[in-house]
Amino acid sequence: MTASHDQIKFAYWVPNVSGGLVISKIEQRTGWDIDYNRRLAQIAEDSGFDYALSQIRFTAGYGAEFQHEPVAFSHALLAATKKLKVIAALLPGPWNPAVAAKQIATISQLTEGRVAVNIVSGWFRGEFTAIGEPWLDHDERYRRSEEFIRALRGIWTQDNFTFRGDFYRFSDYTLKPKPAHPSPEIFQGGSSRAARDMASRVSDWYFTNGNSVEEIKKQVEDIRAKARANNHSVKIGVNAFAIARESEAEARAVLDEIIAKADPEAVTAFGHEVKNAGKASPEGQGNWAKSSFEDLVQYNDGFKTNLIGTPEQIAERIIALKEVGVDLVLLGFLHFQEEVEYFGRRVIPLVRALEAKTTVHAQAAE
Repeated sequence: MTASHDQIKFAYWVPNVSGGLVISKIEQRTGWDIDYNRRLAQIAEDSGFDYALSQIRFTAGYGAEFQHEPVAFSHALLAATKKLKVIAALLPGPWNPAVAAKQIATISQLTEGRVAVNIVSGWFRGEFTAIGEPWLDHDERYRRSEEFIRALRGIWTQDNFTFRGDFYRFSDYTLKPKPAHPSPEIFQGGSSRAARDMASRVSDWYFTNGNSVEEIKKQVEDIRAKARANNHSVKIGVNAFAIARESEAEARAVLDEIIAKADPEAVTAFGHEVKNAGKASPEGQGNWAKSSFEDLVQYNDGFKTNLIGTPEQIAERIIALKEVGVDLVLLGFLHFQEEVEYFGRRVIPLVRALEAKTTVHAQAAE
């Protein structure tokens, strides 16, 4: 697979949920409040980040005691920035596509099209039970999510929209005003067969958990081949937890401390919940299927992507991800404001320089 000459994009996880991005009692100079997050969004925008991804949680657990609602929170971040795109998480079940489509269309109009959505099919059964939502079987959750996406896209792009699905139905519905052009990008996550197949049919972007370059390459090739067969195209985002320091030893020491100070009870409970969700897929796979205790200390296997070391090492590993077809890296950090600024100042320029060098070599070979 040849690498795209387009620049790889960068996103960060919005800490709109307390507890940071690791299940550890290590000090995290990260706040979940709006003042911290507004400033973080401005730092990220100035540091070369393209997107921010808000999280959806309804209940406390696994170190997250407090949770801000992502659509309202995303709008607040958009109001504090000028270029950054914010991806608001939506969870089919609690959200109805008609309400979601109208919410996002309004935000899109108010922010010149800078809002996107991430459709989360759900992994936390206890959360659904707590809020009185039915818990569907694994593949049924993805089937519902696919209908949700088809409904969103139809409402945003068509007048007199009619849809007859098993979960959602619309009759001659016209939304006005529609979102700013083009329609909001639609992201989704997952690693199971159902998740990848859904991405290959309907999503603009597919997020996968952190993994090695070799394993990510397999997923990218699988999704893109299926998408081509469906006359569809999908871009790939990969989760990573970045620890960029002046020396590799310093970065590794931070990782060791995060794991050493992990909350064993919370990590084990989280692992039990997500592994059950993955095993419920017909092939018994899915996100977290092969995650160790150490991997699970970071919610989305971010340590596996290995963006841990010096700025030079991290930049080279990002280029390796790009060469296997990755279009975006979704980043978590220990101390968000200061580390996003450092990443933008020290890592992103190195990535851009390596991309430019690769482009020159590719053009010379043509």
